[in-house]
Amino acid sequence: MSAETAVPFLDLAGQHRALRGELMAVFERALERAAFVGGEEVEGFEAEFAAFGGHRHVVGVANGTDALRLALQALGVRPGDRVVTVPNTFIATTEAISHAGARIEFVDVDPATCLMDPNCLEDHLAKTGPAACVLPVHLYGQVCDMDAIMAIARRYGLKVLEDAAQAHGATYKGRGAGTFGDAAAFSFYPGKNLGACGEAGAVATGDASIAERVRMLRDHGQDGKYRHRLEGANSRLDSIQAGFLRVKLKHLAEWNAARRRIAARYDAAFRGLGGIEPVAAAAHGVPSRHLYVVHADDRDALRAHLSARGIQTGLHYPVALHRQECYRALGLPEGSFPHAERSAARVLSLPLYPGMSAAQVEAVIGAVRELASA
Repeated sequence: MSAETAVPFLDLAGQHRALRGELMAVFERALERAAFVGGEEVEGFEAEFAAFGGHRHVVGVANGTDALRLALQALGVRPGDRVVTVPNTFIATTEAISHAGARIEFVDVDPATCLMDPNCLEDHLAKTGPAACVLPVHLYGQVCDMDAIMAIARRYGLKVLEDAAQAHGATYKGRGAGTFGDAAAFSFYPGKNLGACGEAGAVATGDASIAERVRMLRDHGQDGKYRHRLEGANSRLDSIQAGFLRVKLKHLAEWNAARRRIAARYDAAFRGLGGIEPVAAAAHGVPSRHLYVVHADDRDALRAHLSARGIQTGLHYPVALHRQECYRALGLPEGSFPHAERSAARVLSLPLYPGMSAAQVEAVIGAVRELASA
């Protein structure tokens, strides 16, 4: 494979080269004003991201993990409370639950979409009784079946926190990710569809009191200098990262559209291919296509085959959380969540980013099809 058609998993350097002038201007403004924490850039980003996603309130925080934790605390989740989520997500989801002092409980996922299965959620709650909160994960940039999840939450009196870390710009029945539950958490880790040049996150909510509580929690529990209504944390979004995000937000719709075009080309090329099955896109929404993930009968062979041809891949996520050593005390043996476990053993993420050339896309397709037909 030539250098022109070698395919990185993600090309952040190329994205930043195109925006270098605007990004450097943000940094220069911060130096000139000595404005590094809070202020105009943070407030501007919060308002602009709220308008983009259809949120009433957005509160910038230091990172996506803090967004989850502070949102749980703002929703009133307390030590010992039960929070229900899925085992096929990044550990930040469950770390936030533990750091809030709550108990992690899992339910299985739909085998086709890898999203929380509302039927499994209902069955779990019917057996265990009401929990404090349900935390659906909009995995790979696709929104869960929020109508069903919200109906269950109302029946059982649960708070709903959406993990929208991978779903910037995704929609469900015409509404943006993060607009259904009591609150939503977003991550702006550099590799996200909307990524900072470092760490950043945000909590979105339709409830002004929740937003106010998150604002206090992110700033040592203050509602004014040295007036601490709560014991909070230092989780402020710094102004330089907020400024970078404002620059990139202007391009997000275009970038997401490019991701969808590439994903559609993959979908068409891999349809009916033996041994490889793309994670299904549900009919109820438009995904942001944060990741393009396939289930492969021999994941390791496919990954090695692509690597030999200069194509980088990713693993999101190869071990279900209940099988991680740090959660051994939960006492959940292999087979507890069969769909999540089977998915974890088969997933492989293919290159997908807005700057991919047509030649690179076709190189990926050709290499995958080559192995499938061997």
